[in-house]
Order: sequence, then C-alpha cells, then structure tokens
Amino acid sequence: MQLRYSFRLYPDSGQRAALARAFGCARVVFNDAVRAREDARTAGEAFPAAGELSKRLITEAKRTEARSWLGEVSSVVLQQSLRDVEAAYRNFFASLKGQRQGAKTGAPRFKSRKDNPQSIRFTANARWSITDSGRLNLPKIGAVQVKGSRTLPSQPSSVTVIKDAAGRYFASFVIDTDPATDATRMPDTDQAIGIDLGLTHFAVLSDGTKIDSPRFLRRAEKKLKRSQRELSRKQKGSKNREKARLKVARAHAKVTDARREFHHQLSTKLIRDNQAIGVEDLAVKGLARTRLAKSVHDAGWSAFVTMLEYKAARYGRTLVKIGRFEPTSQTCSACGIKNGPKPLNVREWTCTACGTLHDRDHNAAINVKTAAGLAVAACGAPVRPGLVPAQREETGSHGSPPEPRAA
Repeated sequence: MQLRYSFRLYPDSGQRAALARAFGCARVVFNDAVRAREDARTAGEAFPAAGELSKRLITEAKRTEARSWLGEVSSVVLQQSLRDVEAAYRNFFASLKGQRQGAKTGAPRFKSRKDNPQSIRFTANARWSITDSGRLNLPKIGAVQVKGSRTLPSQPSSVTVIKDAAGRYFASFVIDTDPATDATRMPDTDQAIGIDLGLTHFAVLSDGTKIDSPRFLRRAEKKLKRSQRELSRKQKGSKNREKARLKVARAHAKVTDARREFHHQLSTKLIRDNQAIGVEDLAVKGLARTRLAKSVHDAGWSAFVTMLEYKAARYGRTLVKIGRFEPTSQTCSACGIKNGPKPLNVREWTCTACGTLHDRDHNAAINVKTAAGLAVAACGAPVRPGLVPAQREETGSHGSPPEPRAA
C-alpha cells in the first residue's frame, strides 16, 4: 500500500525564491501543454504525444529567448508537470465514457499564479536526498529545513513540495508500506463495533460509547467572520489585502488541521481496538444541500470514513459499509420490529412491540453492527439477516391466480 507522509518545511528567503521559480515554471509548462492540446482539438488534429510535447515545450523551449528561464529549475519538475496534464486528460476522457466513478471530471484548465495550493514533484531521477542533519536537499533549491515528529518507515519514491493558501510549505513523501510489518503493529482482537455518525454526537458506538462532536468550525466562526469582514474592506491588489487574505487562510487552516487530527486519532483508536467495524454509507452530498449543510461539512464524515477504509486495509481489519437506506433508526434492536420513521427531535422512543426504551443513536449503532453481520449470538455464530425464501403464493407471475391450475 502506498501512503503519504507530510512534514512541514521552513525554507529561508533564497529557497523561497527558488521554490517560487519552480512553481512558476511548472505552471507555465502545464499551461503550454493544455494550450497545445486545445489548439490541436480546434484544428481537428490528433493530440500531440507526451514525447512530442516534452521535446517542444521543454527541450526546444529552453533554447528560445522567451522560455530560456526554464533551465533555472530541475527538468524533472517540468516533466512531472507534463505527466499531470496527461493524467488530467486521461481522467477527463474516462469520466466522459463513464469509466470513472464519482462526479464528472471537467477538462483541464489553465493555472493561475494566484491559485492555491501550488506544488512541484521530484521523483528519484531528480536525485533529491535527506541529509544526515535531517534536511531535505532538493536540486537547484538547496537543503531545506524539515520539521517532523516521526521517521519514514522506508525509502520514499517521490516527494511533492506544496505551498498552501496560508503560505505554509510542506513536503509530502510517497511511501510503500510492508503488509507484514503493519500486521505486527496491531495484533488481532475479537472485538467488533457498529458506528452511528451524527451531529449531536460525532459518533455513537454500539457498546454505548458516545463521542462528542468538537464542532471546530462553529467554535471558530466568530473569529472567521471578523477576519473575513476585515478582508472585504481592503482594496483589491493592495498589500494590506494580501495580509488580510493570509490571516483568513491561516484561520481556516487551523480549523482544518484540528479536524484532521481529531479524525486521525479517533480512527486509529477504533481500528486498534476492533477487528471489524460497521458504518453507514451516508449521502453526504445530499445532506450538504439542506439547512444542516454547515454542520455536515464541519463534522467531516467522508474524510473520517476514508481514514477508516485505508487504515483497515493497512492493518488487516474489516470495514463493512451498509446501505444508506437501511432503517437503522426505525428498527428495534431488541425484537427487530420496524416502528416507522421518527423526526430528528425524537432522541428516545419506546418500542410498541416489546416495550424497550431506546436511545435513538445507540439503537442505530446496534442495528448498524447487526446489518453489517458483525453481531454475535451467545453460541458465537454471526447474526446477519439471511436470504428469506419466497412463499408459494409469491412465486411466478403476480397476475396468475394462486390456486393450482388444471392439468
């Protein structure tokens, strides 16, 4: 499995200038490649191949006066920019043909110097290295100071240098993990859990544990509004506006980092303590179009479930996602009777069949665990709704009479 390890970079003034040149050169090559593809499409010609683009936009362009400054940066950065164009068009055509899952992907667009984030990628051919003192030595940039709290488990295959909207620099290493080593880090356990994600509580587990929702965006909303008002008063293009923009970006980055840290800690704990986990496949896009949109985005359910997925695959755990139409909040977890839908303000309800008093979220978490096939009876057999054979009167055509026909 391939993973990314990100570390904060602290370049000095000269290195920041060199990184700015690299970002600009990579952007220019990307835009030139998109323009060449679009010109070929307009003329009705075949798209130029990657080798032809590399020769025309990099090798020959360096010899011209208009693009001679491309030689000031590593050629690997420029080649990787062309690969990004290839990948963007490949994803676009796959999306048009219906071969790509998820939302439709648009055609590649021209990049702007004002876009955030900006990034460049160095592969092994660039001969970058990590020095004995822990610095990241990049070609034509220098040894950049790296701040990290952990060591890389293996030799990285590439590194991407990123500058985000808040002006921070990061180094993202691609690492190939060893499945055998990962399996020993988290020993097997016989525990299984069901998770019901919500807004009042971020998660309620089938064992009764309730995890409060931190609501990072809601807590920082007052400060964010004040910073945004200050930004709107600044004149466009002025230095004060750029300072105000950085202030807003840093406030948002602080919220994002806190939310990501919370997701990482909780997902790691759940993966470490449980061998199998059941969770609902929520329609986050649909919920984000309702009046609960801000709270849904603040919770970050999709990012949390994605972390559970890759960590379960890495450490040999089982993650089961049940359908979003499973009536987990309507079914009694004690007797299995469906009591019908209930408004969101109903947090407790009593089953009309068995009289059991249920906490809405805890009952849903138990039903998630049962629907995922993770519940275990007293005899140790898994409890999961199996296939129910059709009755005699249900077979055949519904328009035929149920009584037997004459011979």
